[in-house]
Amino acid sequence: MKKSSIVVALLGVLIGLLIAVLVQKVADSQHKLRVGGQDWSKISLILQSIEDNYVDSVDYAKVSDAVAAAALSALDPHSAYMPPQILEESEADLTGNFDGIGIQFNVPNDTAVVIEVIPGGPSEKIGLQPGDRLLKVDDTPIAGVHFPQDSMVRRIKGAAGSKVLVTVKRGGEVIPFEITRGKIPTWSVDAAFMVSDTTGYLRLSKFSRTTEAEVLQHCVELAQAGMTELIFDLRDNSGGYLDQACKLSNFFLPRRAMIVYLEGLHRKREDFRADGSGPFQKLRLKVLVDEGSASASEILAGALQDNGRARLYGRRTFGKGLVQEPYFFSDKSGMRITVARYYTPSGRCIQKPYSDDYDYEVLRRYDSGEMVCADSMRVEKGGILPDVFVPVDTTRAGAFYVACNRKATAMRFASSFFDAHHQDLASIDDYDALLRYLDGAGLEKQFLAFAKSRDSLVPGKEEWETERQYIMTQVQALVGRYSKLGDKAYYHLFLQIDETFKAAMAD
Repeated sequence: MKKSSIVVALLGVLIGLLIAVLVQKVADSQHKLRVGGQDWSKISLILQSIEDNYVDSVDYAKVSDAVAAAALSALDPHSAYMPPQILEESEADLTGNFDGIGIQFNVPNDTAVVIEVIPGGPSEKIGLQPGDRLLKVDDTPIAGVHFPQDSMVRRIKGAAGSKVLVTVKRGGEVIPFEITRGKIPTWSVDAAFMVSDTTGYLRLSKFSRTTEAEVLQHCVELAQAGMTELIFDLRDNSGGYLDQACKLSNFFLPRRAMIVYLEGLHRKREDFRADGSGPFQKLRLKVLVDEGSASASEILAGALQDNGRARLYGRRTFGKGLVQEPYFFSDKSGMRITVARYYTPSGRCIQKPYSDDYDYEVLRRYDSGEMVCADSMRVEKGGILPDVFVPVDTTRAGAFYVACNRKATAMRFASSFFDAHHQDLASIDDYDALLRYLDGAGLEKQFLAFAKSRDSLVPGKEEWETERQYIMTQVQALVGRYSKLGDKAYYHLFLQIDETFKAAMAD
């Protein structure tokens, strides 16, 4: 009896184990989803499994955005998914206008200060002025509360025709302005002016829909002022529309000259050539570039260099030579997919190699010595190499200069100086008059007193001798920006300490 009981018990255990194994195998087989290696079946199965099995209700929009962003980020560093707000901001920056009130401001000390009121914009029409402090937007305080600058911009911007109440402090007065938002132009030319009797200077910040018309207008005006040579500043120009880079290249190149060609796995080679109608084919050109010059600015620089139309000065450009094709969704989101690569007329691929730390590649140029030594530049690293290398000047960035930059001392001083001298500055619309005013304003003594009293910063005697010209030129440029000359004064003054500009002028 005992034996039979034991046998029965053992059989029961074995049957139980067998059932458990069978159940597990069935379970395993139910959760093994067959996928292919060359299709998108895994993504479809993941999403379907979420819908069929997830414990709570699913936020389809949130999951879809996450999947889209992750999928595109796995391709290359520049293919990207853009939610509606990001897409709108990106498109507005390149179309040449946006909806808003038409002001440019800085936030030097936790309070936004109007730097420029865009001519013809809603703010100018209603009376806002440079130097006004922004206290509130509608009922929301934005001064003295560490309000994020990007949130500040979003509150001020809005659809054309809508109204916003902006409260400002002007001197000792607090003034509310009800402003009707409108279409605000965003210029791609930061500044254009003559730097000698025959040499013009033009700084371009991006390639937007209005770039061709802007550059043409400014070049015609400079030519009328006697320009026979142009210094074209493309530094820190992150690019934009391909067609605008081609149209600017066409200004300067002879008929049939190659501008750029593009090619990709699903895109046949496409050549872009000049048509010979350019009005400035005889104009002498010098182009300034650096590690911030990317995409469309590299196309223009490469076309002019390869065709022998311009000498390039500065440092190796960023190395973004990918063609992004835009796609737009009905929910107002969008994406940009890389479809081809750009090549200069001589066949150089502009795109730099991908790497795990791609986003920090420019910083690695400092470690490798490329920013101070021309021998460290290599064509295979991507980008456009300048004809004349100009290293980064690190000798003037001492402790006092670094501390002032960290605390925005020069910017805050310029704002404080404008408060005390706004009538003088607001009346100056001539560069030579501005220089005479700044030279006689005693800025150096006032700035050092400001740095000491507000930020407890005092330079050593030798340190100040080294940094003096660099810092005081920056101070003058920031103060000059409050005059009617605006950015034209700012960039003109900065050229005094610009080694790349000096190299171009001396060549």
